[in-house]
Amino acid sequence: MRPSTKFLTAFALAAALPAAARAQTPAPLRPDQTAFRALYQELVETDTSATTGSCTALADKIEARLRQAGYGDGQITRFADPNYPKEGGIVAVLPGTSKTLKPLLLLGHLDVVVAKREDWTRDPYKLVEENGYFYGRGTADMKAMDAIWIDAMTRFKAQGYRPKRAIKLALTCGEEGGSPFNGAEWLTKNRPDLVAAEFALNEGGGGRTDGKGKVVTASMHVGEKAVAQFRVETTNPGGHSSVPVRDNAIYELADALTRIRDLEFPLRMSPTTQAFFARAGAARGDDLGKAMVALSKDPTDKAAEAIVNTDRSYHSMLRTTCVATTLTGGHADNALPQRASANINCRVFPGETVESVRAALAAAINDPKVTVTTRPMRGPLAQPPPLDPKVIGPAEKLVAKYYPGAPLVPTMSTGATDGIFLEAIGIPSYGPPGTFSDPDGNGTHGLNERLAVRALYTGRELLTELVKIYADAD
Repeated sequence: MRPSTKFLTAFALAAALPAAARAQTPAPLRPDQTAFRALYQELVETDTSATTGSCTALADKIEARLRQAGYGDGQITRFADPNYPKEGGIVAVLPGTSKTLKPLLLLGHLDVVVAKREDWTRDPYKLVEENGYFYGRGTADMKAMDAIWIDAMTRFKAQGYRPKRAIKLALTCGEEGGSPFNGAEWLTKNRPDLVAAEFALNEGGGGRTDGKGKVVTASMHVGEKAVAQFRVETTNPGGHSSVPVRDNAIYELADALTRIRDLEFPLRMSPTTQAFFARAGAARGDDLGKAMVALSKDPTDKAAEAIVNTDRSYHSMLRTTCVATTLTGGHADNALPQRASANINCRVFPGETVESVRAALAAAINDPKVTVTTRPMRGPLAQPPPLDPKVIGPAEKLVAKYYPGAPLVPTMSTGATDGIFLEAIGIPSYGPPGTFSDPDGNGTHGLNERLAVRALYTGRELLTELVKIYADAD
């Protein structure tokens, strides 16, 4: 679903490229940073899209790095479904000294959204450093975090670091879709022992700049919406196109989609979103920020809601949303359509059910000729993890160290991550701060994806230190 956060979790859209980032002159890299950059480049330049790439090929390269650092057969597990040979993953374990403390899990997905070279300014599968940014598919979602996890695991091993808790690394395929196989789901169903942990660190967190290079908020991903898909369909006997009638399947579908467009689900708040609007709003200091704070105190404040709704990201954080994403209809250019359908992609607020959303769509359409059916779910409904001080506290201290003045804000993702599979078997999943994005989302899932150079190197330092704190905590 991530921005450095996967899915524009708390970001409003803006178009300007930060001038501060353009003007940055990078400092010479230390030897360890040079090695880390080479790792990041290898990840980005290995195509892992569902159509032309291979996660298995990248997992091979990662395994070689882990073995070079000293991991042996008993600490590395490869896994794959024989029906999907290009979608293999890898799990590595750095043993802990404690016999009672549960492990810490570092989760990441290797696959990326498909990128078409003809649509991009640069080759999407080449790492390009330009104007203070790294460009390439996966630079932000989520090969930066993957590289940070791999780098930490290899350095820990090579340095002889022995944490109290075992540290597990699970890199999977299939999070971005394009195939029925999902590595995180496979692990939780077939090898839950490999990922068993006290809690997991995953994508979804990060930070937000002011559009000029300054980090104004850092975010800790704590929960997410559920993804639900519905098929809206109309049928008709059809006939010859030379004798049209008003009773037309495509027209009926168009009317239904117009009503879905105008459907507004009611405002909802969770402990995470209430904390988000209070803290993120206070950090802004403008009219929108004041409205966010007011809404966190009184969710029935319609004037404040109207202001907050002007930001489409915040609007989505306040409710379930549904949108038409694909269309099919008709069977011949010279025939009246016998069938027309659309896919409706909904992001369901925690606490609502898929059936209640389906019923709301049907009620809004209000046409017995139109059917609304639930499509197969991507996975289980998200189970929001608690706002655990043992998880939040250390992250807050490191944000103050690396991004002075930027508050750490608990955030509910409006997108989706593989954390839902972990939470379904009792492993809370959090998206820590570390890297950051600009207000426009940095092209994640779109064209010319990018990540600020400073975000990568600073995020590496913060996250590596955070992992060690968690791993050594009782």
